[in-house]
Amino acid sequence: MRRRDRHPRQLVRKASGRLLATSLAFVALFFAGASVSAWAGSDVGGLTGSTEETGEVSTAETTTEQETVPSEPPGPAKDLSRPTRRLVRARVRAVGAPRPPSVPVGRDGQTPGSSRQMEPEKPPTPEPPSKSPPRRRSAALDPEARAPGSAATIWLHRQLPDPTPPAKRLALDFAVQLAFEAKRAQVSWSLVLAVLRGQGHTGPVPASSSELRDLSSRLADLRAESSPTDAVRELTGSASFAEKAVALSQYNRAVGLYSLVTGLERAQPRLTRLMLDDPRIDIYAGGRGDLSSGLIDVRVIVLIRYLTNVFGQASVSSLHSGHRLYARPGVVSAHIYGLAVDIAALGKTPIAGHQQPGGITEQAVQSILLLPAELQPQQVISLLGLGGPSFPLADHADHIHVGY
Repeated sequence: MRRRDRHPRQLVRKASGRLLATSLAFVALFFAGASVSAWAGSDVGGLTGSTEETGEVSTAETTTEQETVPSEPPGPAKDLSRPTRRLVRARVRAVGAPRPPSVPVGRDGQTPGSSRQMEPEKPPTPEPPSKSPPRRRSAALDPEARAPGSAATIWLHRQLPDPTPPAKRLALDFAVQLAFEAKRAQVSWSLVLAVLRGQGHTGPVPASSSELRDLSSRLADLRAESSPTDAVRELTGSASFAEKAVALSQYNRAVGLYSLVTGLERAQPRLTRLMLDDPRIDIYAGGRGDLSSGLIDVRVIVLIRYLTNVFGQASVSSLHSGHRLYARPGVVSAHIYGLAVDIAALGKTPIAGHQQPGGITEQAVQSILLLPAELQPQQVISLLGLGGPSFPLADHADHIHVGY
């Protein structure tokens, strides 16, 4: 009877308290399950795909700014042991977390929909280095500095050796015998020696007395004094050999028999005096002073005398004095060292206006290219390019530059 006497509000409060307690209990259980699921998910992530990223980061951090290789290669990411894996799987099943989908692997080591094999990757083959684009050549060439397709020539201030070392000089007894046999046959000793050299007879004694006598007589019979080119061509049967032999004969005359015995360096004072006294050679006042002072190399002296013999006259417009100091910025001209000459006229024909094919300039360049190896220049510059050290430059319209 007392229960029935209770107030209705008391019964409602008691029921509400029980309901609230039950709700709080369910909420606590829900959050507990969510935390376990999150912890299990993080562990599963450590097993299923984060090891590669971990390895890359560790490698990047251990590599220095100088791009040096670490002393020890970074090891693989730590894997979970088998008991730990079982515990994680049990917890994942308890909270109902989905398992990571398993990927079937075929017998050939490939996964469906993928052509990549499940095997260690091979290092990529290095690609061949790409060729750098060719450098563009300068449109304008510096005078006396560069030939097309070649590197720049840098002139060094040094004393060049004698172009005729002892191995290339003639023995005195042979020179006397050569002069005697040539005079008796009434032919030029320079042509007899040129034929011998052209046929490969080198050394201080290129022929015996009997060979000298026989060759001199044969050249005389072929009228070598009046037409040396025709005589040598008939003697050897080669037009190109005859051209070279006649050019070499003009060179022998330019240096003289005495110089071929003693060497060109020792004979330089005598060659200089002969050139200054030669009325066929026109030299400006400053150039004559350069020659008298011994500033000009013997190669340049021989070249001028050689061209004078070939064409009968030569005009020199520049040696040392009067020429600019630099051939191009920072490079001293070969003229300053006495190793170059500018020829303004040959055979009383000016170079200016006569550089057409077959003209006096082409003939001069071809004659220079026929000089023996010890007298070959480094540069022959005009408006024509005939190969070898010869090449054209636009500012050489009025002269031929020859530099050693």
